[in-house]
Amino acid sequence: MVLTWWSGGEDEKKPGKKPVEVTTEQKKEKDQTVPTFTTEELKAIPNEDWITNGGNIYNQRYSTLDKINASNVGNLKGKWMTHLGSGLEFKYSGEASPVVYNGVMYVITGANDVSAVDAKTGKILWKYEGNLPDDLTTVCCGWTSRGVAIGEGKVFVAKLDATLVALDQKTGKEVWSTKVDDWKKGYTITSAPLYYKGKIYTGISGGEYGIRGRVTAFDAEKGEELWRFYTIPGPGETGHETWPSDNDSWKRGGAPVWQTPAVDPELGTLYFSTGNAAPDLDGSKRKGDNLFAASIVAIDAETGNYKWNFQEVHHDIWDLDSPNPVVLFDVEMDGVMKKGLAQAGKTGWVYILDRTNGKPLVGIDEVPVPQDKRQATSPTQPIPKGDPFVPQEVTKDDIKKDAPGYKGKFGKIFDPYWEDPLLVKPSAFGGANWPPSAYNPETEYFYVLGNDTYMSFTRSEQEYKEGTAYWGSIIAPVIEAPVRGTVTAIDVKTNKIAWQQKWDSTAYSGVLTTKGGLLFVGHNDGRFIAYDAKNGKQLWEFQTDAGVNAPPVTYEIDGVQYITVLAAGNSLAGSKHGDSLWTFALDGKMEPLKEKAKADNPEEEKEEEKETVASANEGLKVYEGNCLACHGTAGADGHNGPNLQNSEIAKEASKVIEKVKSGGTTMPAFGEELSEEEINNVAAYITEVVAKKKE
Repeated sequence: MVLTWWSGGEDEKKPGKKPVEVTTEQKKEKDQTVPTFTTEELKAIPNEDWITNGGNIYNQRYSTLDKINASNVGNLKGKWMTHLGSGLEFKYSGEASPVVYNGVMYVITGANDVSAVDAKTGKILWKYEGNLPDDLTTVCCGWTSRGVAIGEGKVFVAKLDATLVALDQKTGKEVWSTKVDDWKKGYTITSAPLYYKGKIYTGISGGEYGIRGRVTAFDAEKGEELWRFYTIPGPGETGHETWPSDNDSWKRGGAPVWQTPAVDPELGTLYFSTGNAAPDLDGSKRKGDNLFAASIVAIDAETGNYKWNFQEVHHDIWDLDSPNPVVLFDVEMDGVMKKGLAQAGKTGWVYILDRTNGKPLVGIDEVPVPQDKRQATSPTQPIPKGDPFVPQEVTKDDIKKDAPGYKGKFGKIFDPYWEDPLLVKPSAFGGANWPPSAYNPETEYFYVLGNDTYMSFTRSEQEYKEGTAYWGSIIAPVIEAPVRGTVTAIDVKTNKIAWQQKWDSTAYSGVLTTKGGLLFVGHNDGRFIAYDAKNGKQLWEFQTDAGVNAPPVTYEIDGVQYITVLAAGNSLAGSKHGDSLWTFALDGKMEPLKEKAKADNPEEEKEEEKETVASANEGLKVYEGNCLACHGTAGADGHNGPNLQNSEIAKEASKVIEKVKSGGTTMPAFGEELSEEEINNVAAYITEVVAKKKE
């Protein structure tokens, strides 16, 4: 751990220098330690502060602040912008929501570096460096973190290398550190931890590496593990019968937990949703429904004991799991107040349940679906009544318009496949992916971001090896096919679309909604956008300097409402990278930038490089820092990029160089990001190593 102090330059640590002191013109003293938040404080809808990752422990991402509203949001301008100085390399993604308490903001970058920031001025107060291992190789979907937690005078950080750390809230110094698991075995953490009643809860990601998922509770004071709930049940536990009895596939069954749980204190229940079963695409080795993969799960918040579950996809072979956070809400339906829960799936449906028992509040029917005995497919799948928020079928017209070069089979959601490619929608990218949804009690709408992309599925034989990717084949997007996104308001009483905005880009940021009648969302091209929460009309936008791929937050200091969002780009979205924390207010003076952030192309000109012989070994380093997140290890187990081992382009260095320089539909251009030497080296690695893997 390295601790850096910021205030007056390089001589900050010299004798006589004092740490930065926060301004004191606020209603509450900033040197007051973050308290042991009460249940009522954690449950309350946020106003002045934003003390949990989701705003409150219902994960609603809704604020009662309304000084910025639909009538005046057009006057919103930048108040301050701070460079965090971290996470600029392409492998990092900026996906974090800040938390705010007593005028101090705590934010984390994709490099797992944490900064405390004066929320009124943007001045950095202290910085903690995460120092992730350079050789961390078990990362499925980019190097990132989605936030931190605060409580009891500490800032809690769940790191990508599967360690949980508590920092002193005033200084950023490490208080304790606990190893959650071993990243070398495939265990990583991308979600923000949850603080509740003296405990820190965290899930584990790594379903693509054959881990056994779980949620673990730790003592907030000392960091000691209290209990763990496995999302793949063991022998004698509820749900174990949904795994084969003739093998031990349950031991590496996946079901990671990608997001921060929600809590209902009155019911004493913790809620979360789970990721894919493992291997993702090969169902032949894991007959049965495979609980609790691709499910919503409720457990006792105090003990971790199982309460109920609802599975969204039985025996998932399409990677149509549930990485979007669970959102809790109370709503009157048919004259009766209901305790609701909503979760947006990669399937493109919102699943609306009664959180007291897991039963549907809006109908969900078990419907027969096409079968393939070789994949051990489920005879039925749960189909929610209402509207999907993305297309769920590839048609002949789609092929003609978007993918004229594709000659294989195509179909719809839940169509099975074997070893011949099948092109379907939604893709494994979603539907709804990790970007958090929101609920507004004023409109009674659930707001969700969706991805409308094509993806080809196949199944292949693969043996499990600890610490290596365990997909059971390759998920492949269609090269040059368009990608689209949706911003959708769903009426929670009917599960039908109230309004929808469609984008010619993935919608990949998360949302914030307010009592001011607004919905805020970020765009890959660097715009930060406000819509009317009631009808979806765009009311405002502001051009930032990098992709806005993180959920915004709002808070109030001295009677002034502020809105903050991280603009740092995203590897899987292919958006321009940066390190900017932008904050907006009605009295702001900063104007929007003039040009959109089209791709990850910094404007700085590169000096001419001397001609050198391309090196595949050096190219591997370039590949790992810029290509691994999308294309995977050796180009073959990526999450959002085509299989380079099967690519004709990968066989010719000149074509690889041109592709790296100019990019493509979903691939950013690296012509100005990488030097000529780096581009030549990565081309050498791809042509000399990756392309020859299948020879």
